[in-house]
Amino acid sequence: MPPDSPIILAENLTRAFVTFQRGEGLRGALRSFVRRETKQKVAVDGVSFRVEAGELVGFLGPNGAGKTTTLKLLSGILHPTSGSATVLGHVPWRREADFLRRMAIVMGQKNQLWWDLPAQDSFLLNRDIYQIPERDFRAKLQELTDLFELGDLTSQPLRKLSLGERMKCELVGSLLHSPRVLFLDEPTIGLDVVTQKRLREFIREYTRQTGITTILTSHYMRDIEELCERAVIIDSGRLIHDGRLADLVERYATYKIIEVRLEQPVPAESLARFGEVVEANGSRASIRVPRDRVPAVAADLLATLPVADIGIEAVTAEEVIRQLFGRRADGASPEEVAAP
Repeated sequence: MPPDSPIILAENLTRAFVTFQRGEGLRGALRSFVRRETKQKVAVDGVSFRVEAGELVGFLGPNGAGKTTTLKLLSGILHPTSGSATVLGHVPWRREADFLRRMAIVMGQKNQLWWDLPAQDSFLLNRDIYQIPERDFRAKLQELTDLFELGDLTSQPLRKLSLGERMKCELVGSLLHSPRVLFLDEPTIGLDVVTQKRLREFIREYTRQTGITTILTSHYMRDIEELCERAVIIDSGRLIHDGRLADLVERYATYKIIEVRLEQPVPAESLARFGEVVEANGSRASIRVPRDRVPAVAADLLATLPVADIGIEAVTAEEVIRQLFGRRADGASPEEVAAP
């Protein structure tokens, strides 16, 4: 792999699935037996992007958008219908031994370690699979066990551990062979907020120490906001945004919220001239104002109304993402969703 090449490169990556359709009831079942009807579902539709060494990229999208399918293509689990991709200079779906030794994938909804065995037994199996020298294995295992604060938990059967403890063990098992690329698919799903935060801290620290290249999918915006500067958003299999989270907010958040606390209640209709009244509750109100008019509206509020306190809230990345996915739920096409 040339030194200036990206670690991950996807070009017009496409994956379609063919499913069989069965009619309702006995008649439909008999008809399907004689002549099976098929339907094609395009899960990934011409996706192109590149990831450089050491990047930690957030991969976002609603349910069924194609995130997990893309990760499966890049990790070699699936073959594409068309398009191309390279990871570490390898074509993933060729499943070459050198590629498999240098990547790892962790899926939050699937166990890779043996359910009835202690995690340490699965770690020993991984040592043999990846042919890790004993000295390197012990040093790496101690490093990861300390980082994830697992202590004696690895000696207990996996089924007896909490969800958060199991996920830590899954990460340790996937990192023992020191991969250069890590695919994380919903690693914090189902975890409580405290465990989510701890897991994010572990991921951040490990990537800082090792410089590993990581793609992270998550439904929790906090995961992406805390770990990733760059976000790739996919919807209905198509890429609709690739760039910094801050740029995403700048592009789509065309307004801000002015929060005011009044010395005495003011009728909601009196507030309407300042902008869209999001909420009015006695002496408190929230007003949505176009971003370029915020200074003028704030000055007008202070000059006109008995304002006791005022604050201006920027739209969060989570709110922007919610709006984008809301457009899709309302029937907008991916192109319409991507339009500011």
